[in-house]
Amino acid sequence: MEEEDYVFKVVVIGDSAVGKTQLLGRFTKDEFYLDSKSTIGIEFQTRTLLIGGKRVKAQIWDTAGQERYRAVTSAYYRGALGAMLVYDVTSRRSFLAAARWLADLRARADNSSIVVMLLGNKADLTNSRAVDSDEAAAFAEDQGLFFSEASALSGDNVEEAFLGLLKEIYGIVSRRSLEMVDASAGNVDANAALVFKGTRLSLAEELSMMETSALKRVSVCSSCS
Repeated sequence: MEEEDYVFKVVVIGDSAVGKTQLLGRFTKDEFYLDSKSTIGIEFQTRTLLIGGKRVKAQIWDTAGQERYRAVTSAYYRGALGAMLVYDVTSRRSFLAAARWLADLRARADNSSIVVMLLGNKADLTNSRAVDSDEAAAFAEDQGLFFSEASALSGDNVEEAFLGLLKEIYGIVSRRSLEMVDASAGNVDANAALVFKGTRLSLAEELSMMETSALKRVSVCSSCS
């Protein structure tokens, strides 16, 4: 079995019943569970794919949306390089709650350059829509997030949304690695070597040192269009 070049931890957050588990199942296994139940605590799934010619293992954590699990799940923000903030386009309450989830993420994440995508799920339910895409895109732009909509049921845009998030993370990691090589004038130090090998801890530590301004954010992810 080939060794992964990178391991990216991504957390999927948002209120209960917005479809986080379904989105994760669709992306990792291309499955949709009609009898899906609420996540209890923490679960995670993985998928390995090629990005930029490198083997990237996406370790995606599904966090329970219920309030009583918030104290437990907050510890799992640690080491995350990306976050998928999910709301239900048919539930205005879940969209308004996104601001609270985002504040919690930014307060607890140990990586100041964490890549965040706002994702509106259940986009197939057009007759029940309660959140306009333009309003969500404006919120994302104001908060420096990427934005997309998808449907876990139909599978529309799920792959593109997750890939878009992972590609943005990869772009940061790649640029950081090149900067370290340039700075050492061809003499790659131990930390740079760890980044190239995709070590989990060093990857999070190196990214936490980056300024958030180093990441150019737009309201709509170009990889998801």
